[in-house]
Amino acid sequence: MSQKLSKPRMVAEFEPQRDLYMIWPERPDNWRDGAKPAQAAFAELANLLVGFEPVTMFVSTRQYLNARKRLAHQIRVLELSSDDVFIKDTGPIYTEIAGQLQAVNFDFNAWGGLLDGLYFPWDQDRLIGQKMAELNRIPYTIDHDLVVEGCSILTDGEGTLISTEDVLLSEGRNPGRTRLEIEGAFKQILGIQKVIWLKHGYFLDETNGAIDNMVNFIRPSEVVLTWTNNSADPMYETVREAEAILANTTDAKGRSLKIHYLLMPNIQSIRQQEASGIDPINGLLPRTDGQRLTASYVNFVTLNHAIIVPQFGDPQDSVALTKMKQLCPDKEVVPFPAREMILGGGNIHTIVHTRPNMNGLGARL
Repeated sequence: MSQKLSKPRMVAEFEPQRDLYMIWPERPDNWRDGAKPAQAAFAELANLLVGFEPVTMFVSTRQYLNARKRLAHQIRVLELSSDDVFIKDTGPIYTEIAGQLQAVNFDFNAWGGLLDGLYFPWDQDRLIGQKMAELNRIPYTIDHDLVVEGCSILTDGEGTLISTEDVLLSEGRNPGRTRLEIEGAFKQILGIQKVIWLKHGYFLDETNGAIDNMVNFIRPSEVVLTWTNNSADPMYETVREAEAILANTTDAKGRSLKIHYLLMPNIQSIRQQEASGIDPINGLLPRTDGQRLTASYVNFVTLNHAIIVPQFGDPQDSVALTKMKQLCPDKEVVPFPAREMILGGGNIHTIVHTRPNMNGLGARL
């Protein structure tokens, strides 16, 4: 069968990977103290990741020498224009067609455009998926009919996709679009056969509720779900609603989902000193003392031979590590302090983009 007649298949994050990509932080209206604490954290994460897989760091012209000095020599540092660092949202969505890797570049409008987006302009971020595909000589499709961020959709690699209505159906992204219309687009473009819709994401998530703070696949038909037993927390009802949806559906192959639970840390919030270090220049969403942060252990990074689990200086940190070691005994489970990332509105999963390797087993350095 020719490639034109072959159907696409969206690739799962737990499939073999070739390399990793990040963007260097610098905008002072999102990252405190001139982004210096964030730069230290991003460098620490990149230097950790390159011990497992090759890493490329994209950086602006003015920050090139600074990033090059702070990053391990094994890390490739390349100039690339961007508006911010959340490359998992702005990078390409990968599919496989007839054994060949393909890239899809959906539209991006900073999580809601002029209605409820987080910054303007976003013109450089909406080009990142295309640029990454060209850099690696991967055939790509530009589809700006839908606004879809990488963190808003998760797949099992076998035709199942999970997302939230809060994000994909938001007026700032895809006004007037129905679930059926979006499912049809995913079927045609990504080869998705079954979409599981959660109604809501994480409480007060700046993205309106991206799926990657709620659920993550660890293998086909098996997910981890953010959880809380605190009945006073608004997340209490949200996670139970999500559990009921996941427990009463099947995946694209007709299998029931096996659900594991990762208890949330205690509520994390911005401290006054952290909030005052952010410059109110261009950012559309202010940071304020006491503002709740989106802290989720489900927002982990899956590598070929490791899983990087965010840590928040909370007693649940060690519990999450132990749980992930039980669930993924074939991988090294590595903790990483993620406070600087959540202060900027993301987490470690949102700032690392993985490129699949369609040639077999995932490489290890």
